[in-house]
Amino acid sequence: MMLTTKHKMKIARIAQVLVMGARRLVGLGAVTQVSRQRVRWDLDLREGIDFSIWLLGSFEPGTVHTYRKLIQAGDIVLDIGANIGAHTLHLAGCVGPEGKVVAFEPTDFAFAKLVRNVRLNPALAGRIQCRQEMLVDSDTRTTPAVPLYSSWPLKQDKDRHNLHCGQLMTTSGARARTLDSAIAELGLPRIDCIKLDIDGFECGMLRGAREVLTRWHPTIIMELAPYVLAEQGTSLDELVKLLEAYGYRLHSASNGQPLAMNAPELLRLIPHGASLNVLVRAPLEQTGTPFQPNATSQDFRRAAG
Repeated sequence: MMLTTKHKMKIARIAQVLVMGARRLVGLGAVTQVSRQRVRWDLDLREGIDFSIWLLGSFEPGTVHTYRKLIQAGDIVLDIGANIGAHTLHLAGCVGPEGKVVAFEPTDFAFAKLVRNVRLNPALAGRIQCRQEMLVDSDTRTTPAVPLYSSWPLKQDKDRHNLHCGQLMTTSGARARTLDSAIAELGLPRIDCIKLDIDGFECGMLRGAREVLTRWHPTIIMELAPYVLAEQGTSLDELVKLLEAYGYRLHSASNGQPLAMNAPELLRLIPHGASLNVLVRAPLEQTGTPFQPNATSQDFRRAAG
């Protein structure tokens, strides 16, 4: 059964109450530094993402498993919607010393935590670049006008989102720009993979990524969450059509099997308030190579070359 984010948060709250009670008994607070899966973290156990890392070893273990199979040493990867670096640091481990991860996070709350966690891991920090930028459909060179969800407190409060329980945070200090302009500024030779999680702003970001997507066709790891798309004035249908226009197809992140490029059929797979993790890949019509569920980024790069 696919759990909604709200149900996941309820389960996390129960576990957190037990953990925090035990920590208080031995004189420990909510803020801690720990090592999990060879990564050092500065965590606040009152936050959902932080607590997941502390308890499970990683945030969204299924997503971590997906990109560990996909990404190869030397890859260039984008973490769009990096938050506190929950995936950034694991991605940096995947790409190795010759690879690179560029992490985009617009909110000042999460960006500060991202930078702090990267600095705690000097062996990985040299392959990571953190950018406080919101990726949109046109270059404005201004601070994003809207606050964004980047905190998931485990304590219930009336100002939380009614479905995913997130809290809005400001984007002070951020710049709004297109992905195409950011990559041109960085001068990167290619993009191999994108991890995308920006809570309903995907369509605008993808419109500003035309050059990146049509030139290199990086694999995209993302979640389909129809309810957050609707909140931002877009839809799953619009997102699917945009990906299709770029030559992409949807595949299950769990088994690589193709999914319908049809919003009504996809909606039947996703309960309201839930999301579906997918791999978004070009079918390699450009290369004449058929899709292979277990293909790595290097397989795609060789086919494109």
